[in-house]
Amino acid sequence: MVTPTAADTQRTHNDIDVGVRLVDALRHHAGAAKGMPVNYKDLLRLARLLYPKDLVLDRAVQVGIGAKLRFVEAFCAAHGLPNLAALAVGPTTMRPPAQYEGDWDADRHAVAAFDWTKIDAQLADYAKTARAAVSARLKPRKERPADVSWYAYFCSHRKECAWIGQEDKQEIVNLIMAGIDPDTAMKRVQVARTEFGETA
Repeated sequence: MVTPTAADTQRTHNDIDVGVRLVDALRHHAGAAKGMPVNYKDLLRLARLLYPKDLVLDRAVQVGIGAKLRFVEAFCAAHGLPNLAALAVGPTTMRPPAQYEGDWDADRHAVAAFDWTKIDAQLADYAKTARAAVSARLKPRKERPADVSWYAYFCSHRKECAWIGQEDKQEIVNLIMAGIDPDTAMKRVQVARTEFGETA
């Protein structure tokens, strides 16, 4: 299991929406690959194949996957299920993040042996409850206003933003679209790069 961080405490609708899709992708992968790991990039690709018209999923990037995998873990833990997120690994190490807690091999085998066909109602109820718990202060925005908000922040903080690459920017805009302010969004991506930083 991955320990939540301060940057993750604000779960957004985006985290939940993509997290639900990752549950489906991971359970599909678990059955097909017999518990073999899947790297973040391939996991997102698989989710997009399963949901080709999902615009929120289409915007998802590897650097933002940590909060979505925490949703997957929380769902599994809440229902006493094997940890599906154990299958998701960094593309370089092909291992879970350093802060992963538990017996990774045992978790993967448990995921592979489990019958995932009967979790749809549990997942729908859990996602509904999680959405209801999202802070009312997190007002979703459209892409254009979020992009403008980020650009204004970036222009006045160029030095602090020097590390930001294209994928980082994409996740920052995703977070702003989910209602998080630009400064917090940038800090959350900084933490994500450290924890789930294999974005190459």
